[in-house]
Amino acid sequence: MGKYDALVTLLLEAIKEGGDLTKGLSSIPVGISNRHIHLSQRDLETLFGVGYQLTKTKDLSQPGQYACKETLTIAGPKGAIEKVRILGPTRSESQVEILQADCYKLGITAPVRLSGDLQGTPGITLIGPRGSILLTKGLLIAQRHIHMILEDAKNFGVTDRGQVTIQVDGLRGGTYSNVVVRANNTSALEFHIDTEEANAMQLTSTSKITILK
Repeated sequence: MGKYDALVTLLLEAIKEGGDLTKGLSSIPVGISNRHIHLSQRDLETLFGVGYQLTKTKDLSQPGQYACKETLTIAGPKGAIEKVRILGPTRSESQVEILQADCYKLGITAPVRLSGDLQGTPGITLIGPRGSILLTKGLLIAQRHIHMILEDAKNFGVTDRGQVTIQVDGLRGGTYSNVVVRANNTSALEFHIDTEEANAMQLTSTSKITILK
């Protein structure tokens, strides 16, 4: 009974002090991404040379993913953007994730999509040190989303591919709707948003968000 009595005491103290007993159950760290590129091995070798391997500079928050030393120039009908970072490891298909403002510079309208959802997306030219490629698809603006494992999804009462609304605290805080849940057993808990949307609400890598549903 000793442990039970202690738990009851803690709960009563939290209620007395006006504490939110659910706070912390839905507090999620934030990951902010700039424009970047994922490459297939075939495209990597066309751009950098046969047998080329990416050079890892640092691990990212999601298991097995990392930032690379290599960068490319991306080019559209109206302009180009240099030194766009490649993220590893290589994938089955290449894709380029840009910001909304980049569309105006490149002269291309990119749809908002989840990573890997490439059907019907426009292409773009990639320019590397040993060659160039005109992708026929793969250009997108990343839809904001939350990575989590299946146990997290159960605890939060959400499902894979479901959508939630999240709360951002602070002077420029507010809510973001249409946040997609990406739940599997190979992810780390993190809310992903691009730099444009993060800046609008002054989100940083030390911020945390809350699921409102």
